[in-house]
Amino acid sequence: MEMEMNIENNLEARDKVIQPLAMHPKKFALWLFIISIVMIFAAMTSAYIVRQGEGNWLDFNLPDVFWVNTAVILLSSLSMHLAYSAAKKDNINTLKIAMTLTTVLGVAFLIGQYLSWNELKVQHVIFSDPGTPAGSFVYVFTGLHGFHLVTGVIFLIIVLISAFRYKVHSRNMVQIEMCATYWHFLDGLWIYLFLFLLMNH
Repeated sequence: MEMEMNIENNLEARDKVIQPLAMHPKKFALWLFIISIVMIFAAMTSAYIVRQGEGNWLDFNLPDVFWVNTAVILLSSLSMHLAYSAAKKDNINTLKIAMTLTTVLGVAFLIGQYLSWNELKVQHVIFSDPGTPAGSFVYVFTGLHGFHLVTGVIFLIIVLISAFRYKVHSRNMVQIEMCATYWHFLDGLWIYLFLFLLMNH
């Protein structure tokens, strides 16, 4: 009897052990990549504030295109979420439409960023002018974010092609989950940069 009780106690103790959470290795790598991007932009925005405090700082208006781009990227997050939800429900037609829309909005955002640089040039804010370090920071912020957004658009295209090949569905969600995570992160990063520049330009 005592041996049976010990066995039962051991089984109960084993059941109470918290099992570690497993994560897909590709998702883990994506999160490490995202963390590294966060650290880069945190360092750059800190450097911006420090440099601004030293003086010799040019005040200028942020391009109006930034407002349009903010609306565009928020819409792209909504369409990305719609695509993810459609994949979970095996609604392939909606998935294709939503992924196509997200990709188009991503490209539109990149075009908008190019137009915003033209607006900066009209204000005589150029990247290489040592007298306007504020402008240099804006070019670096938007350029580096734009580079990562290009990688995001490439990811969108890959998932879009997979959707048209019926490789994205409720039983195969890893690819679109990673794409949605990365895209929402890039959207959130832009909102952070835009608000930061609004408060500190």
